[in-house]
Amino acid sequence: MDIPARTESPARTILRVVSGNFLEMYDFMVYGLYATSIAKAMFPSDDPLVSLLLSLATFGMGFLMRPLGAIVLGAYIDRCGRRAGLIVTLTLMSIGITLIAVTPTYAAIGLAAPVLVLIGRLLQGFSAGAESAGASIYLAEIAPPGRRGFYVSWQSATQQLGVLMAAVLGVGLRFALTPEQMDSWGWRVPMLVGCSIIPVLVWIRRSIVESHVFTAQKRQTTSELFLSLARCWRTVLWATLLISLTPVMFILITVYTPTYGLHELGLRPIDTFWVTTCVASTTFIMIPLMAIVSDKVGRKPMLAGSALAIAVVAYPAMQWLVAAPSFGALMIVEVGFALLYSGWQASLVVAVTEIIPDNIRGTGFSLAYSLSVAIFGGFTPFMCTAMIHVTGNKAVPGAWLAVAAMLAFIASLGATRPQRVADDERASAEALT
Repeated sequence: MDIPARTESPARTILRVVSGNFLEMYDFMVYGLYATSIAKAMFPSDDPLVSLLLSLATFGMGFLMRPLGAIVLGAYIDRCGRRAGLIVTLTLMSIGITLIAVTPTYAAIGLAAPVLVLIGRLLQGFSAGAESAGASIYLAEIAPPGRRGFYVSWQSATQQLGVLMAAVLGVGLRFALTPEQMDSWGWRVPMLVGCSIIPVLVWIRRSIVESHVFTAQKRQTTSELFLSLARCWRTVLWATLLISLTPVMFILITVYTPTYGLHELGLRPIDTFWVTTCVASTTFIMIPLMAIVSDKVGRKPMLAGSALAIAVVAYPAMQWLVAAPSFGALMIVEVGFALLYSGWQASLVVAVTEIIPDNIRGTGFSLAYSLSVAIFGGFTPFMCTAMIHVTGNKAVPGAWLAVAAMLAFIASLGATRPQRVADDERASAEALT
């Protein structure tokens, strides 16, 4: 039974909505952080590089499912409601992480092991196609006047809690277990921890109240929905380009950091886990703070300024790091990137919810986000590892980041917000003053 909206505090409402985002990012991080161990257990090969690339490619395959999940589940969100969509995405996500966590090793069941891991990743990718969109849209639609950016920022901020929890567990396991134990069974522990909190998250999400914006909308048929989506293809395209920087940078500073630090910089695993922990803590604190600024100064200045700054410093920072790799240098570069990312992400998600019309917001947002993640982000670890191997240039991830930042900078200048949104925010600001 729905809880009456008047009895629900804003903090509790936000917690209910973002709980699934926490799990999505947690299991996303766990796979990336333990890619090397998973490669040895599920993708054995005589060549360690081939084994790692197979594991990272499976990681990337999940992203190819996101556009399909965006279309199917995004349409479900627009037709059946934000609340219903959030529950469905959490359920599918839970099945995916559980499957990966309990699959026996290649030594035990042979080829079935990597196949089951791939299926788990595909399920995770399918559900993730609409998870972030569903949470962001809901928060945007329940936010009070003048605070839309702050409310929506918690979708991104709580994802950092998933990163932080995965990293903290990683630090603990590195102290408690030997490398052999980590490769044998230790990598399953964080996944099983994620599985254990699933019932709590499902219970939390079931009590979400439907968004008043969706309740007030005229119900659409599937054909009407996709016809409206086709008419707004330019908006979806701009949104896709605008989002491009997010998956590339997020994956580089979180998921790819342990692999990069271990294989390319020669650092200890514990060093890279400490860096990931500091990055997650920084972004968790800074994203809501920067979102408050975006509510005051507007989305476009924040987006354009952050993207341009990232484009300028990305490659030089990576060159400086690889010239004299150390724990301290990696910490400086990654935390610096985290600060720049916070300014970008604080404005990005809410900006996308604002440029896409209400009636196709679930499908349009999900599709734009998923296409961008699949094209630009999903295979970033694989591409960076392969390009470093081919070129011999360990700073090449910085060049890839700079390209994504320039593309996002151009999109931040071209993407426009509907006049009704601008008028609404201007009226809200005047009312608050």
